[in-house]
Amino acid sequence: MQVYASMDQRTPLAEVEPFAKRVEALGYDGLNVPDAVHDGLLLAQAALRTTRTLRVATSVLVCFPRSPMIVALAAWDLQSFSGGRFELGLGTQVRGNIEKRYSTPWTPPRRRMGEYVASLRAIWRAFQEGTPLHFEGTDYRFTRLQPFFNPGPIADPEIPVFLGAVGPKMSAVAGEASDGLMTHPTSSSPRFLREVTLPSIAAGAARAGRDPAQVPLLVGPLLVTGATDEQVAAQREHVRELLAFLYSTPAYWPSLELFGWREIGEALHRRSREGRWAEMRGMIADEMLDALAPQAPYAEIADRVHAEYGELARRINFPVPEDPRDDPAAARAIAALRDAGST
Repeated sequence: MQVYASMDQRTPLAEVEPFAKRVEALGYDGLNVPDAVHDGLLLAQAALRTTRTLRVATSVLVCFPRSPMIVALAAWDLQSFSGGRFELGLGTQVRGNIEKRYSTPWTPPRRRMGEYVASLRAIWRAFQEGTPLHFEGTDYRFTRLQPFFNPGPIADPEIPVFLGAVGPKMSAVAGEASDGLMTHPTSSSPRFLREVTLPSIAAGAARAGRDPAQVPLLVGPLLVTGATDEQVAAQREHVRELLAFLYSTPAYWPSLELFGWREIGEALHRRSREGRWAEMRGMIADEMLDALAPQAPYAEIADRVHAEYGELARRINFPVPEDPRDDPAAARAIAALRDAGST
């Protein structure tokens, strides 16, 4: 099992390089950089510049406000610059943000995402082979690439494209068109992966005549861990608060619906609209935490994670310690996770 780190969305650009070096030293296989408060492509470049073996993925780049040509050029440069260590994770965002935060027209996201990935690959093929660019869909049309604007071939032209997905419809698109699926913390429980995500990937892969094994999962559960029992308990409460915030958004309710907890999402949504944030954490019961957030101290977390996810995922997100003094214990847990996945 490969182990990826994540980065806080508010980490400033100036702090990315030392953070990425620390992640590489801890033994992670890869680093997922966000695209929220800061530009994900700039964060990826900074992380790649200061590392030598670490893979760096956008998780996930909000793609619809960005032309596929703009993203194709940036990804091509990052892949060439890093010697083939860049991975492009893409996500749709919700309609309200696309229209009101980014001032971008909204069109059906499943069709649009499929075309987005297909157009990226058409552009990259034109870059690498020098053939005429021709892609025509409903949402995207690319029929011009003068030699002056073509960056030309690179040594590692195969850029992995992962899709961020929550529900079954976008998971099926991932099965049809992507090189892997990045799960959201709200939809990363083993039960949800078995009953919703993997069957949806298989259905999409079948429509495209693909083997679903070509679409591995990078699972992002909210792992609750730490060097001591006290740290685990404190992290558990932090995750409780985070889940209360996340599940106040209806787009993240598929998992709640699977477990029969939709009414909790509806209640959280009402309280968020009323500004009653202080009441929300207490609505995430211990039963929900136990089902949604695997928890154990560093000495035991690798066994717990492998038992729950070893047959489901090839990659998993593992939290970077808040306190660097806990790095040695975390590094042992990361090594154990990687070893467990290879046995």
